[in-house]
Amino acid sequence: IFGGIALFQTIQGKRAAGDFSFDPLNLSSNDAEKRERYALAEIKHSRLAMLAFSGMVHQYFITKQTVLQQLGDFRPINGFPDVTYY
Repeated sequence: IFGGIALFQTIQGKRAAGDFSFDPLNLSSNDAEKRERYALAEIKHSRLAMLAFSGMVHQYFITKQTVLQQLGDFRPINGFPDVTYY
């Protein structure tokens, strides 16, 4: 429901895409430069989170273990040489 309302408001030009006006701590205030910096940081962090999630998915398909299982019971991937750390 909220997504549909947001979509129509964006199409009508009443708000920017992704802007839900949720800023309870008033971090961006009315400073345009600060708001732009926070928007760029949000994009960078979300891209990094997507990359991390895709890494976890690929790790599961390669090792057949979830991330938490592999932390507790690490075993090398078949076909890769054993690595010894000194």
